[in-house]
Amino acid sequence: MEYPSQLLTNAVDEFAKLPGVGRKTALRLVLHLLRQEPARALQLGESLIRLRNEVHYCRVCHNISDSEVCSICSNPQRDSGILCVVENVKEVMIVEATRQFGGLYHVLGGLISPMDGVGPQQLQIDSLVERIRAAKPTSTPVREVILALSTTMEGDTTNFYIFRKLAEFPDLRITTLARGVAVGDELEYADEITLGKSILNRTLFTDSFAKQP
Repeated sequence: MEYPSQLLTNAVDEFAKLPGVGRKTALRLVLHLLRQEPARALQLGESLIRLRNEVHYCRVCHNISDSEVCSICSNPQRDSGILCVVENVKEVMIVEATRQFGGLYHVLGGLISPMDGVGPQQLQIDSLVERIRAAKPTSTPVREVILALSTTMEGDTTNFYIFRKLAEFPDLRITTLARGVAVGDELEYADEITLGKSILNRTLFTDSFAKQP
């Protein structure tokens, strides 16, 4: 489809680059913005520019934050002895929505996927090990790591790699979500009740691994 304006074409092209947005949807969004007061479009643009330029990643857990340390890591009411390892920032919000977890998080930034050129070095796995090692001599060492990754091949591969990396901590309890989250599912598609129960009924990683064929 040809557009009557190159400016319109450029805007549609940019919107269509967003995940899940086709060109028809992109066109509807752009035309919607054109119908709004100019201040609305400027506000949207400014918020995106500020997000890109000013957002922080927590230096502790790598979650998105407005400051150097996120509000979860800096909350004294959270249990710093339990770490929930998730793939991305989105999964932090998903687990938080269940209201069944009161510990801290560690965001990997993805999953091991050789087909996509993603290896352990591209993820925040070494920082997880260092975080646990640094906390060990303190009054609140990490006593449990929950591997809350998608039950896909990439998730299982990443789980096992992390499990091997954490072998240096023999007293560390390593658990995984109960299989209420079906095999092959990504965490974002689990409903809050199912995910909440999977967190509460988490099992030792060694037990879940032993049950696999």
